[in-house]
Amino acid sequence: MLRWLGQGRGENDEPRLGTFLTLGVALAAVSIGDLNLIAPVLTMFFLSTYLVLNVAAGIEGFLESPSFRPTFGVPWYFSALGAIGCLWVMLLINPVAAVVAAIFVLSVYLWLERRELQSAWGDVRRGLWVELARMAILSMGDDVDTKNWRPHMLVLSGAPMRRWALVELATALTHNRGMVTISSILPSGSRDIGQQAALEKKIREYLEKRGVQALVRLVTAPDPFVGAERLVEAYGIGPLVPNTILLGDSEQEHLRGSYCRLIAKLYQSRRSIIIFRENPEREFGKRRRIDVWWGGLQANGGLMLLLAYLLRTSSQWRGAEISLKLVVPNEMAAQAARQNLEQVAQQLPQCCKKAPAIIFDLAVR
Repeated sequence: MLRWLGQGRGENDEPRLGTFLTLGVALAAVSIGDLNLIAPVLTMFFLSTYLVLNVAAGIEGFLESPSFRPTFGVPWYFSALGAIGCLWVMLLINPVAAVVAAIFVLSVYLWLERRELQSAWGDVRRGLWVELARMAILSMGDDVDTKNWRPHMLVLSGAPMRRWALVELATALTHNRGMVTISSILPSGSRDIGQQAALEKKIREYLEKRGVQALVRLVTAPDPFVGAERLVEAYGIGPLVPNTILLGDSEQEHLRGSYCRLIAKLYQSRRSIIIFRENPEREFGKRRRIDVWWGGLQANGGLMLLLAYLLRTSSQWRGAEISLKLVVPNEMAAQAARQNLEQVAQQLPQCCKKAPAIIFDLAVR
């Protein structure tokens, strides 16, 4: 709505309307008769401009961005000291005016963010995130920390619009803390590189509209099962690779051999595997019960309990009841199994304290 201020006149395209408006504002300020009243405010805006400029120059200098080539270069820590000095002077002159200027600058920033303007210049934040990501990946190391384990999921969902239940389950297990990658295997020759990138962007936009934070990875292969094996083998960077593979079930007999070979390959790659069988009529029901068919901690019982705990503590499944189911040969074995399960529950403080609704269901067969 302020575009009319930029309309130029004359040979040099001078913005006369904008100049007249500026003159009017200056005359109104002088007419107040007390320059000391507006001097702190004007000073705050000047200093905030210098502060932001020093911050940008300091970050670019620290990151050594190839595109940052100033005619007069200074070390990045000089710019950092300049930014700190501007902030300190602002607080010394008038703390209230400094806070007002900060709120105004932040409001302008948020307004520009909401407008999502397309710009030709770069964004210093992207370079900062890339540097932080590089430092974090190099600092992780290759050792597996079981105490801080959480699922980083590679979801073999195909088109997420058609199999949204897989995406929903992945987000419920990760709580937007672990990494989630939505992947699909496209037939060879169905898309060129440009079309594939456009499709990835479309899927990302769809996920953002649904409030899902996830990465998107599309690959092409002559066979979807071979493509899935290659994706699991090659996807990731350094130690940051998916440790859990989520895929749907397959009841087509002519695909059973390839499907089983894929599961065997995933198991050999030492990845946790979650196979999801969707009930199109009931879906997830009321999300009030989670059945765990217990096979003991020696098998994958620990992972099953951990996944049940993660699922129960998600926003959609909060308050669900966890039911441990176990089949035993006789009543004596049932009593011993119940005692063992109670001891296991006591050794799992997270499940006992945060998920107290654990019941034992023992069937004698």
